[in-house]
Amino acid sequence: MEESFVCQWSDIRSLLSILQWWAFNVTVIIVNKWIFQKLDFKFPLSVSCVHFICSAIGGYVVIKVLKLKPLITVDPEDRWRRIFPMSFVFCINIVLGNVSLRYIPVSFMQTIKSFTPATTVVLQWLVWRKYFDWRIWASLVPIVGGILLTSVTELSFNMFGFCAALFGCLATSTKTILAESLLHGYKFDSINTVYYMAPFATMILALPAVLLEGNGILEWFGTHPYPWSALIIIFSSGVLAFCLNFSIFYVIHSTTAVTFNVAGNLKVAVAVLVSWLIFRNPISYLNSVGCAVTLVGCTFYGYVRHMLSQQPAVPGTPRTPRTPRTPRSKMELLPLVNDKLEDKV
Repeated sequence: MEESFVCQWSDIRSLLSILQWWAFNVTVIIVNKWIFQKLDFKFPLSVSCVHFICSAIGGYVVIKVLKLKPLITVDPEDRWRRIFPMSFVFCINIVLGNVSLRYIPVSFMQTIKSFTPATTVVLQWLVWRKYFDWRIWASLVPIVGGILLTSVTELSFNMFGFCAALFGCLATSTKTILAESLLHGYKFDSINTVYYMAPFATMILALPAVLLEGNGILEWFGTHPYPWSALIIIFSSGVLAFCLNFSIFYVIHSTTAVTFNVAGNLKVAVAVLVSWLIFRNPISYLNSVGCAVTLVGCTFYGYVRHMLSQQPAVPGTPRTPRTPRTPRSKMELLPLVNDKLEDKV
């Protein structure tokens, strides 16, 4: 009886962790799109900078003040030699996500971001000449096909936003590849990742944001009817972005690898549906089919990676390399950036 109760509570905890992860992730995406579209605050660099500032403060409070997470000690030399390059890619990834949100609908942006598994595999094959099982390549076919169908049939297509989202996938893949070489030996969780990388990212982005968007922000501040209320929403998005990191940490410790993968793809579907209900961006029938095919492909890809990671090695046969998509343990599922990551946008 007691074992049954523990099992039921474990299932309930997993479900609650997934729901709160979905809630924070979808809310961050919708609020960011609201900032760009409804508040007319068309400054993605500044929005990203606000997110980094809030995340840096939040990471410090959680680790140093509240002591909810133990600090992972990093050598001062490694902070510049290993953490700083990762922070630079981290910064580019988040900025490109916000730039894409500035120009294209949430549904299209989220679908393009689902292209990340394909770019990761291709980059690892090209750069490191890593071997991949044929089933990995086969699982990428529906992802690529769904992306192509979605892009061709997108009614609100914008080339600049499309390229930003696509290069965002490349940045995410580059981050994943660099993490294997730069961060080996450090088992970062999402909170420690933010603690170390957000201050560097703020330092990298602050000057470009001021130089490129400073005058526009001053003009917006003078013409917007309710600038202070809008600023509260903008800074609230930064707080929510940090909370998203905490929710990612919690959901990973409460679910299995397969559940995490499936829940992540369903989360994209939830974000697409909620964004359509709020912003009512036009979506054609073929466009929705392309989005669905992409998400099914991502789920199939995750299943194949998990299945191959469970198979014993055959002597003399090259193995599919272990990457963050095929973790050795649940701890290695911990994301090295906010979202989707790479969930944070």
